[in-house]
Amino acid sequence: MTVAEVALLTVAGFAAGLIGSIAGLASLFSYPALLATGIPPVTANVTNTVALVLTGVGSVSASRPELTGQRDRLVRLGAAGVLGGATGAVLLLLTPAGAFERVVPFLIAGASLLLLVQRRPAELAADGAQLRAERPHRDHWVVLPVTFLVSIYGGYFGAAAGTMMLAVYLLTTGEGLARSNALRNAVLGLANGVAAVGYAVFADVAWLAALPLAVGLFAGGRLGPRVVRRAPQTLLRRVIAVAGLGLALHLGLDAFG
Repeated sequence: MTVAEVALLTVAGFAAGLIGSIAGLASLFSYPALLATGIPPVTANVTNTVALVLTGVGSVSASRPELTGQRDRLVRLGAAGVLGGATGAVLLLLTPAGAFERVVPFLIAGASLLLLVQRRPAELAADGAQLRAERPHRDHWVVLPVTFLVSIYGGYFGAAAGTMMLAVYLLTTGEGLARSNALRNAVLGLANGVAAVGYAVFADVAWLAALPLAVGLFAGGRLGPRVVRRAPQTLLRRVIAVAGLGLALHLGLDAFG
């Protein structure tokens, strides 16, 4: 790899780790950067998933206070995340490269549209507070199966998987934004981790690209939890959504052109 490509992946990794730990859209930055270096789509995706493990390590290590008292919940949801991530990895390994290249634009477009229609986190946190008052000692039953389903998507591709999971946790656990965000980062970190192990063994990982990307992802992931309460999230969400739609259009034209 050239020095310019290493710099691109490191910077893109930092942006992906930061945005991923705040808005759940790391792949919208890291995946295109891998493609820009000439890596084929499926290889870029598995390399991206392997590198994303460092986002989870960074964000979880910076979120220990928010995870305090959530051990039992984390064990249950973490198990669902591991099973879902493994399932997603198997699906990707069984998907032909051509089919994957054609489905990616739709996944990115769907993730971006989700951001445009989703209410801002403060509103979701308010709903979570109301649920906590109604069900102070028990999470909603739907949280476990939905965690499994979102983790499948996370192991397969994952763009906006974090956004979906954060919304679910805010609405079903009764926790506020910071604690739900920490829980999301931990569970998706486990899902990415098990998928990454599968890819490292059975898929073609571009390790020279994964390393600088992972360094940036770790740094961005460490910073994200510290700014999650201060970031202008509504504006940020809309900017990322528009960029994601543009990316989906570009990749779609390449795939179907």
